[in-house]
Amino acid sequence: MFEGIIPLYKPKGMTSHDCVMKMRKLLRTKKVGHTGTLDPDVEGVLPICVGRATKVVEYVTDMPKEYEAEVTLGVSTTTEDASGEVIAEKDIPPTLSKENIVVTLHKFKGKQSQVPPMYSAVKINGKKLYEYAREGIEIERPARDIEVYRITFIENSIQQVHHRMSFRFIVTCSKGTYIRTLCTDIGKELGYPAHMSDLTRTRSGPFMLERTLTFEEIENRKNEGLLEQVLVPITEGLIHLPHIEVNESMKGKILHGQVLSANNETPNEPFVFSYKGEALAVYQPHPLKDGLIKPKTMLKTI
Repeated sequence: MFEGIIPLYKPKGMTSHDCVMKMRKLLRTKKVGHTGTLDPDVEGVLPICVGRATKVVEYVTDMPKEYEAEVTLGVSTTTEDASGEVIAEKDIPPTLSKENIVVTLHKFKGKQSQVPPMYSAVKINGKKLYEYAREGIEIERPARDIEVYRITFIENSIQQVHHRMSFRFIVTCSKGTYIRTLCTDIGKELGYPAHMSDLTRTRSGPFMLERTLTFEEIENRKNEGLLEQVLVPITEGLIHLPHIEVNESMKGKILHGQVLSANNETPNEPFVFSYKGEALAVYQPHPLKDGLIKPKTMLKTI
C-alpha cells in the first residue's frame, strides 16, 4: 500500500474533495486526505496524504501558506471573488499610484482579526456559512485571529482597463486566512470596492510549487512503477515540530503509547519522538497531570 505525502498541483475546476476522490481511485485506497481547502477556481499546491500519512493531515494544515493573488479594484462581489454577483462598482481614477498600493499592502502585515466570508465552509450553529448565503441569509460571523508574515507587491503587475484596476501580490500567512477577504479589505483600505480575481497557492509548509505533480504525472509515475519515488516521507509533514531522537528501549514504550515522565529537555508543546529518523508518535504535555507527557497522535504502532 502507498504511504506518504504527494505534493499535488490542484487544477482549477476541482474542489479539494474532488481531488481526494480522484486520488482514491487512482491509488485504489480510501486512506487519502487533503491538507487545506482550496476553492474550485484556485489552483496550486495541495499536499495529499496517503496511507499512514493521513495521521499528519492536521499538522501539515497548520503550517504557513504562500499565495500569489490578483486584486481587481472597482467591483465587489457576493463571494469576494470573480464567480460572484456584482454588488458594488466604482470607477478607479488614473491618479491611484503604485506607491499608494504598496503602502496599503504593508498595513496588512502582522497579526490581525479577519471576518470569514459568507461564502465559506466555516460552521455556525452546525451549518456552513455558504448554506446560509445560498438561502439569502447573512449572519454574524465571529472574527478569527490570523497573521500575515509577508506581503509583497509584484512589480509591473498593475493593469487599468475601463475604469477598473488590477494588481498582483505575494502573501505568506497563517492557516485559516481567507485571501478573498484580504483582497476586499485591501480595496476598502484604498477606498474602492474590490474582489480577488485570481489566486494560486505557491507553497504549503515545506511543499513548494516546483515540487508539485499534476494528476497526469502522478498516474504516469504509478503506471511506470515509480510512484514510491515521489511520495514524500511523513516526517516532512512534521518538520515544524520539535523532534527528539530516542533509543530502542524508549522506542518500545512509545510504540505502546505509554504516558511518560517529562524532563528539562521536553518541549512545552506538541513534539515528535523519532527512532533512526522515523517518526513514531507526536506527544504533548499531559493536560491533567503535571510532569507527564502523553501521545497526541500515534504514527507507528506495534
